[in-house]
Amino acid sequence: MKLSGAEIIIQCLKEQKVDTIFGFPGGAVIQIYDALFRDGTINHILTAHEQGASHAADGYARASGRVGVCLATSGPGATNLVTGIATAYMDSIPLVAITGNTPMNLLGKDSFQEVDILGITMPVTKHNYMVTDVAKLADTIREAFAIAASGRPGPVLVDIPKNITIEKTEYEYREPEPVTIPRSPATEEDWNRAAEMIRRAERPFIYAGGGITLGRAAKELAALVRKIDACLGLSLMAMDCMEKDDPHYTGMIGMHGSKASNMAMKNCDLLIVLGARFSDRVVGKTEGFHENKRILHIDIDPAEINKNVPTDHFIISHMKPALEELLKRVEEKKHPRWMGEIRELREKFPVSRAPQSKRPKELLDALTELTGGNALIATEVGQHQMWAAQFYGFRQPYSFLTSGGLGTMGYGTGAAIGACFARRDRQVVSVAGDGSFRMNCQELSTAVQNKLPLVILLMNNKTLGMVRQWQTLFYNGNYSATTLDYAIDWVKLAESFGAKGFRIGAQDDPRPVLKQALESGCPVLVDCDIPLDNKVFPMVPPGAALDELVLGDEA
Repeated sequence: MKLSGAEIIIQCLKEQKVDTIFGFPGGAVIQIYDALFRDGTINHILTAHEQGASHAADGYARASGRVGVCLATSGPGATNLVTGIATAYMDSIPLVAITGNTPMNLLGKDSFQEVDILGITMPVTKHNYMVTDVAKLADTIREAFAIAASGRPGPVLVDIPKNITIEKTEYEYREPEPVTIPRSPATEEDWNRAAEMIRRAERPFIYAGGGITLGRAAKELAALVRKIDACLGLSLMAMDCMEKDDPHYTGMIGMHGSKASNMAMKNCDLLIVLGARFSDRVVGKTEGFHENKRILHIDIDPAEINKNVPTDHFIISHMKPALEELLKRVEEKKHPRWMGEIRELREKFPVSRAPQSKRPKELLDALTELTGGNALIATEVGQHQMWAAQFYGFRQPYSFLTSGGLGTMGYGTGAAIGACFARRDRQVVSVAGDGSFRMNCQELSTAVQNKLPLVILLMNNKTLGMVRQWQTLFYNGNYSATTLDYAIDWVKLAESFGAKGFRIGAQDDPRPVLKQALESGCPVLVDCDIPLDNKVFPMVPPGAALDELVLGDEA
């Protein structure tokens, strides 16, 4: 049958079983919005800002494991998506962003709301397209979804000039090809060598990252940890992949990781790296990092191998089949001396020992208690993000939505909204700081419009807390542009949007208010008073080695 380009877009989204998209209309996509309206089967969520749409699509993808979709018009609509696209790119999140553009006969003439969105997004997309022939539109969209979800996932942008949405061509329904996990190129010898490295290790340490989350491989990770009796440290992107009270788990690793994790990484004789990329926030100073240990690196992306840290052996593979293969080959082992050392480190240096983190820990302990550790937690970026990673007691994997690679302030509310649509069976809480939340607080209107049961836990210390912490520790207390002395009443702001607002004072028991907020069943903002100079500890100073932590346990 013959359909317009706009109608073909809708049909292709339906082919991909897309049920929800996030966007904001405009002239270059008006045909697409008209087709959406006439079709009526896809749930379109109108966000307050296009950046909110891209973050919501990202949150939807993380919470569901499916491809998220966002839609924006040309020019400023498209550029407003870029921060969210870059966020997804850095964290390998499957996303398809559809943008409109000026008609082809006006391209390159500085036409109204024209921008080279392909050139702008090329460094922050897995692939991008401009569709110049309506006959190729359907296959381009199909290919975009396949690329976004396959291999190492990532965002794909499809830019569609307005005339392509109007022109007609033949359309035929096509069932999407299932996304298959390709066979690893590793040989039998590669797998045997990896298993032999593990067999010979006396002090094995596993450093696991976002590849475990993206590969939905938390169960297999736990099985390997227990079978080879290794200790386990997690990057920020995998903080929900092991319960905090597991005896093998040493905590987060890196700049704000636990002393147990950082010392275990330093002192191990075999470092097994699973779905992680040796980020600068994890490794710290690279000189001497490889000393006295062998490194086995398993990752889906060959570009990550030997990029930041040299390895002794590597395997290219998705995490789930890689761990299944290792589990078949490795022997069950016990390392009582090594695990005893780790247990002593955990007991001697708990993350909770820093008095400067006492109040945030109380809030997050209460949240864990009231949710049973079963909430989906989204965060903004800053101190509150690290506190959430350190102190919330995750009981289910794939429950932590945070901007790790790009560190995008303003991410949390949009991501939480996306998570609400992806998982209507789960409580969603956005842990925010007042500086980050202010950037996209207008998305409260989206939550209210859609009657979402979203709780925003606002840790309000009236400063850009993480920057202030660095200014305190490393810049002689020169608090340049970090004091937020604006007179915003966050409760009244929430109420002005139609949400509920509550306050928790610095000395208040947080449980009664949090319980009321969680039971409200509607958008709620909880303004939590946090002392100005609360800090995130432990902390590895910039340029220092992992074991050179500042513990913050002085009075």
